[in-house]
Amino acid sequence: MTAREEFRKPKKLKIDDKAAGAKSLSSDDKNADKNRVDEMAQRIADMQNVFYAEHKRKILVILQGMDTSGKDGTVKGVFGKIDPLGIRTVPFKAPTQTEKEHDYLWRVHQQMPGQGELTIFNRSHYEDVLITRVHKWIDTDECKRRYAQIRDFERMLSETGTVLLKFFLHISRDEQRKRLQERVDDPEKHWKFDPKDLDERVHWDDYQKAYQTAIDETDADHAPWYIIPADSKTHRNLAIASIVCETMEAMKFAFPPANPELEGLKIR
Repeated sequence: MTAREEFRKPKKLKIDDKAAGAKSLSSDDKNADKNRVDEMAQRIADMQNVFYAEHKRKILVILQGMDTSGKDGTVKGVFGKIDPLGIRTVPFKAPTQTEKEHDYLWRVHQQMPGQGELTIFNRSHYEDVLITRVHKWIDTDECKRRYAQIRDFERMLSETGTVLLKFFLHISRDEQRKRLQERVDDPEKHWKFDPKDLDERVHWDDYQKAYQTAIDETDADHAPWYIIPADSKTHRNLAIASIVCETMEAMKFAFPPANPELEGLKIR
């Protein structure tokens, strides 16, 4: 079974804390697993070099998950070896006043990858059917309309040459507590602690339901969701790196044809 098959959203998705600790790809040697991640990260970087030179298609990686689930760590661990010319990370924060004055996808569309570019969304347009629904800023009817709009939006992206990879970093409530406590206990990590994370933690169950519904509503073969157990940081990176490698290898990148005008040219 490939990693893409193993972690693809099942037909009957149920998000619960037990699955967050699964480590099907891990070995008994954590250092060996980290080396495997490094090797795949280098493989991704090598393929990205050809992808960039080919300059035809685009790749969009979407990272979604509760606070502390490892979105930043994934960017560093899986994509950190790519030449900066061929990659861009977009962290979506609360919308600005200007962004609020447009439709919710307006700011998202502006950040789509160009040809030969791999773009990573650290949070994404899915916040507009997650936090907005949990806090009841939109009602059920509006949420359903947005699911339909997101499906149409992602279909359009796919049809115009963008390969989409959507990852839900599935962390358990207890593991989130541990990671938040680490940030509180370590003065050097205080900059990472946001008291608002505690406010959102109160709504844990509601977020799990919102994620489950959003993923069910928007999973498609051209825009697949992958459910990544994320209690283990190393296993999280192993799973995502494996899926990205498999996807990029299947795309069969190739350097552009040689320029016949350069044949025999001597530089003096």
